[in-house]
Amino acid sequence: MLSHWVRAILQATVYDVAIQTPLEAAPKLTQRFANDIRFKREDLQPVKSFKLRGAYNRISQLSDAQKARGVICASAGNHAQGVAYSARKLDLNNIIVMPTTTPDIKVDAVRALGGNVDLHGDSFDEANRYAINRAETEGLTFIPPYDDELVIAGQGTIGLELTQQWRNMDYVFVAVGGGGLVAGVAAFLGEVAPHVKVIAVEAEQSASLKAALEANERVKLKQVGLFVDGVAVAQIGELPFEVVRMQKSDASGPLVETDVVTCTNDEVCAAVKDIFEENRSIVEPAGALSVAGMKKYIEANNLQGKNCVGIICGANMNFDRLRYIAERTEIGEKKEAIFGVTIPEQTGAFLNFCRSLHGRNITEFNYRADSKKSPDSMEPASIFVGIALKEGEKERQTISAQLAADGYQAHDLTDDDIAKSHIRYLIGGHAHVENEQLLSVVFPERPGALLTFLEKLGDDFNITLFHYRNHGAAEGRVLVGLQASEGNSRQLQDALLDIGYDCTMLNGNIGYQLFLK
Repeated sequence: MLSHWVRAILQATVYDVAIQTPLEAAPKLTQRFANDIRFKREDLQPVKSFKLRGAYNRISQLSDAQKARGVICASAGNHAQGVAYSARKLDLNNIIVMPTTTPDIKVDAVRALGGNVDLHGDSFDEANRYAINRAETEGLTFIPPYDDELVIAGQGTIGLELTQQWRNMDYVFVAVGGGGLVAGVAAFLGEVAPHVKVIAVEAEQSASLKAALEANERVKLKQVGLFVDGVAVAQIGELPFEVVRMQKSDASGPLVETDVVTCTNDEVCAAVKDIFEENRSIVEPAGALSVAGMKKYIEANNLQGKNCVGIICGANMNFDRLRYIAERTEIGEKKEAIFGVTIPEQTGAFLNFCRSLHGRNITEFNYRADSKKSPDSMEPASIFVGIALKEGEKERQTISAQLAADGYQAHDLTDDDIAKSHIRYLIGGHAHVENEQLLSVVFPERPGALLTFLEKLGDDFNITLFHYRNHGAAEGRVLVGLQASEGNSRQLQDALLDIGYDCTMLNGNIGYQLFLK
């Protein structure tokens, strides 16, 4: 019953620690998208995240006996800070279990808030199982991040505040990880303001709610991307999933629209920039996810004159990640396209190519002569080029057509993550290495992880290419080339399986074929 949820939200005890966050205008986006757009600034909470609401509501309502024994949670991010802050406020013993892969900046932040950090396991799942086991054996109360009624009710106070701050809302866009935030907000609005449409927004690489709605049951994703780490959850929570499918009080539909919006990492990066340009605040990727989804939904549905809210859910940004975000914003905003283009290896070819772009601005140009070609060779050359766009996707298609009409073989690499993350930094001529195998390897970003990879690989395979850049996420990504003949290719596959990291063969990648093979 929705009335039960509204009662729980009205009785939530969040304001002993949380503030009623402002609903701020976003004039630049409002003008650009012809809709009244506003931000609910949960990044202004004392722990820079909405998670404080649910954590405190759950902990504050423990019995005296439970409080005396203390609390424990597992989290690599904002929930950990919410629990630590709440426990300190109530003077409770606490244990915050974090994976060993957690960046130091997050571990230090939890400790600064009074959290007793216990680093355990390489993944959240390992840390979570360990925390639950400690809770059972030591009599501690486990505080779940989202799959709990009191946690959901605490997050639902955001919906309560929204109804007080803007009666004429049409849409509320909510980032979804485990689902506690969207369930709480939707439960309140579905009863009190059923005319408001709640739109769930997920990262493309961790869209567990979308998968569950399509299957009509909770499913566990085989793997999730960790760039938008605040929502990197493989399975939507059981209770949140039950709530989001409930009907509104006016029977006009489910609490959360079934049309879930999913966003790429590049689109999230663009939204981080949008928020910065509106209020000079730097939010974490998950904090910008609702705005990325809002922009995408408005364009897809041709919305005009609507009142739209994006919940800015967190700002615990790892500073190292800003470099990566800055690199990807133009692509995410559809203001830049990247092409791999084959041109004649002859004098004047660059000039002719630039003329074929009809005055468009070149944002990046990478080329290296092939040392094995003679200066008089008529063999083609490959260039990696970034081109500024004024008309988004439509202009990308126009450029492809123009280049083809001018006789160029052009490959659009704008959506090729390997090209954007690795190949653009490696262009230096073809290596002419026999039996080269190209791999993308994902490993936990912690000391010794790279050494583990190399030691398990052993000295049976010659490394022909290696590129790694830290971009502030919990996982590292390496592009590696190895020599493996037909005779030892099976041995290579066995070695990769033994390592246990996520490895993908990329020999067919078009960027590799053009620039490195």
